[in-house]
Amino acid sequence: MGNEEGEISRIKIKFVIEGLGEAEAELVRHLAPRTVDMIVRKLPIVGRAALWKEEVYFEIPVKMGEEKAKATVGKGTIAFWPMGSALCIFFGESQPYSPVNVLGKVTKNLEVFCKIKSGTTIRVEKL
Repeated sequence: MGNEEGEISRIKIKFVIEGLGEAEAELVRHLAPRTVDMIVRKLPIVGRAALWKEEVYFEIPVKMGEEKAKATVGKGTIAFWPMGSALCIFFGESQPYSPVNVLGKVTKNLEVFCKIKSGTTIRVEKL
């Protein structure tokens, strides 16, 4: 395992949120390798925000079953929701509707997600 392993295991991305600004995040491969790889291959992705409790989610063009799925997540978690083929950002203390594949964490400007309204355009791209 050389040094390049560390670089490919963490993929830096950013969320560009219409009218609100940007947030930075990191996807961590070992949390759900197949799901992370599939999403990274599809970047950039654009979606329209939906809200559920303290979570923003939007459908993405990825179909994937549960992979090391978790029923509970921490604040700032980015996850893939297999049931809804959606990318989820948990900005508060709420928990997923059903188990999610944890992908990584928002590293900068998590609070921007608190201001998102339903229907807001979100673009996800590599940093």
